[in-house]
Parts: sequence; C-alpha cells; structure tokens
Amino acid sequence: MDLEHKFCRFDAEVTLVEGTKIEGYASLFGACDQGGDVVAPGAYAASLRRLGAEGRAVKMLWQHDPAQPIGIWEEVREDARGLYVKGRLLDTVEKGREAAALIAAGAIDGLSIGYRTLKARKDEKGRRLLTELELWEVSLVTFPMLPSARVAAKGESPDDAMLRELAQALEGARLDLAGG
Repeated sequence: MDLEHKFCRFDAEVTLVEGTKIEGYASLFGACDQGGDVVAPGAYAASLRRLGAEGRAVKMLWQHDPAQPIGIWEEVREDARGLYVKGRLLDTVEKGREAAALIAAGAIDGLSIGYRTLKARKDEKGRRLLTELELWEVSLVTFPMLPSARVAAKGESPDDAMLRELAQALEGARLDLAGG
C-alpha cells in the first residue's frame, strides 16, 4: 500500500493564533474531495489509538516533505465533524517561521493528510468511501484537495471564515444565474 495524500484548504477550518498556534480540522467526514474520496466517521480511530499506545505522534510537515517538520501536533482527535488538530509551528525552525508568515499573509491556506488506506469501498454514488486509514502526518500545503478545510485569517474564528466562504460561494452562484 502506497502512502496517499488528501489535501484540505483550511481557511474555514484552521486558525492561526499568536503567530504560531494552529487548530482546526484537517479532514471533514462526509465531504467529497476533488479526487472523489469521502472519509467516513471513525476512519482514523484505530490509527490514533495505535499511535497513542506506541507513544508516537502524527507529524506536522511542510508540503509532505519528511525532511521538513515544521511543528508539533499537540492534539489530534476525531469528533463528529472530522479530524481535529491542534498544535504549534516551531518558530525556532526556519520553515516554521516561514509557514507562520505565509499563513498570516494568506499565501498558504491548505492542510493535507498523509495516510495509507486500510479499508475502503465504493458508495452508492461510485465514490471511494474511506472507512479505515492509517494516519501518518498532517502537512501545511499550497494546493489542498478538500476545499472546505482552510486557515482563518488572524482574529477570525473558523466559523467566521466558513461563513465568509459560504457567502462568497452563494454570491458567485447568484451572479452565474443572473448571467454575469
């Protein structure tokens, strides 16, 4: 089994606080990504239990590069919405400082998970439903695959950013329907 990546924009789901602390959702259950995959609730549970039992942690990487860890995920858990992550960028690492600056400027707005698929099946719509994943890492990335998990601007809550994105999408749809 090859390592796979699932990208998520994190404007609506991850917040940068005090320049280095980040929290939010790296994966949302039931959301179809651009590759046609949907993560099922509970897909990460066994992997997170194994990591905890072995005293290992999910890694925070820059652009999926294992040679570039940029921080520490202090909390990674499933809840009713998806895979929640909370951690901090390391400002003692050059890439960690760069990542914080890029997020604050709005130049980077994506999260991506690195995982192996252990169990999956096709759903009624022909999409791949991922039911058990072995989670390896959560990266900050430039181009995410799931548009609904993104970093909020400084001072916004993840819900504020999500509402802003929804309003923009609705306005775009209204303009499309109005022919311009």
